[in-house]
Amino acid sequence: MGEDLSAAAAKGWAVRWELQREQREAGREERFTVVGDLVELVTDGHDRPAVLDLGCGTGSLAARLKRRMPALDIVAADADPVLLGLGRRMHGTRVRFVDTVIGGIGWQDELELDRPLDAAVSTTMLHRLPERVLLEVYGRLHTLLRPGGLLVNAGRLPQEDAAVAELAGEVGSRLAERRRMPGGEDWSSWWDAAAEAPELARLFAERRRRGAAPAGDNGLSLARHVDLLQKAGFAAVGTVWQCGDRCVLVAVRGE
Repeated sequence: MGEDLSAAAAKGWAVRWELQREQREAGREERFTVVGDLVELVTDGHDRPAVLDLGCGTGSLAARLKRRMPALDIVAADADPVLLGLGRRMHGTRVRFVDTVIGGIGWQDELELDRPLDAAVSTTMLHRLPERVLLEVYGRLHTLLRPGGLLVNAGRLPQEDAAVAELAGEVGSRLAERRRMPGGEDWSSWWDAAAEAPELARLFAERRRRGAAPAGDNGLSLARHVDLLQKAGFAAVGTVWQCGDRCVLVAVRGE
């Protein structure tokens, strides 16, 4: 799939993807750096460190982690054939991409892991999973991690109090607005443009065949995520970074 996609074309679409995401999410690059710090801390001194990137998209985070820590074995999982196609064309020799629906039946088997994970990270998709499915995913990740391993959820995690959540969201929106370039591309316009690109036609045909992926937000607060992670068996859970309503939430598997 995606045989018509050249490396140059993939890079062009990936750069445009990065730009529109950076303008839409306040503190995105700093958040990625914080995730890298956590992965570096948990893998320091470990042989053959293994990391799973959940909802990897084009491999934005996975590629950054690999550049920073070349010894990492990174499995990047997603279910969107367009984003996976771009990621594989760009980073497929350094990152192992897996086409799977996180939370679907047997999704963890499709990862084909040969050892426990040092870390599981996500920045784009856990907020989309229904609460029941999210609890199952958190529990499964607990079993996939080694003792002392980290689950890092770096996404939109609103505060419990509605008034505070609204204020945090507004702060984040204003921060993003200050970075936005006049006439810059947004999420919808990127997808509209990509859907018309001949080099992506096969990937979009596959996307249409599968049907649209679930969109939206499960609406779960930061406190509810903490509660679910504790129910899943994690020994310690808490935030290490926040910008607006974007947080880096860390859960540690007990020894």
